[in-house]
Amino acid sequence: MKINSVELKKIAVRQSQYPEEGIPEFLLVGRSNVGKSSFINTLIARKNFAHTSSKPGKTQTLNFYLVNNQFYFVDVPGYGYANVSKEKNQKMGLMIEEYLKSRGNLTQVFLLIDYRHKPTEDDVLMYDFLKYYNIRTTIVATKYDKVSANNRVKQDKLIKETLKLGNDGYFIPFSSITKKGREEIYRLIIDVLDLD
Repeated sequence: MKINSVELKKIAVRQSQYPEEGIPEFLLVGRSNVGKSSFINTLIARKNFAHTSSKPGKTQTLNFYLVNNQFYFVDVPGYGYANVSKEKNQKMGLMIEEYLKSRGNLTQVFLLIDYRHKPTEDDVLMYDFLKYYNIRTTIVATKYDKVSANNRVKQDKLIKETLKLGNDGYFIPFSSITKKGREEIYRLIIDVLDLD
């Protein structure tokens, strides 16, 4: 897949501000500091298009990135960051929930988890929520390059068991450093969009 154009088209906090074209959207969710910005930058082959931050909890809006004028990547606030006030966390949670429940052109969710660790309680809750609403979800395990080859089988098993990923659960190890998993995600997007 060749990325010809990317544009941060909309920044939204409520439904009335979402884009109106009705084209497919791919939602990116994950806890704060899991590497969502690096994931976007790797997929769109741009260095610092989505801003990575050393300060978790920085994204507090829904950011709609229009790619190739064909689809959107939708980046939402990371969850589970303790230094964001309880009230703000709740507000961001409701904002994400409103999007998930109301968006008819949501085509696919990429749930990003940190490959180095056991999925958190928040990761499990998010995955269960997505399954409950029958939203097509792929688990993307970021920072794959940070785990030694000897430990990867163990990590795969830990992640799949914690999330109760059945054989139908889709799981892609990913690294923004080595670009592992990028082609697999491109293929998935091409299949979903039914592109040749």
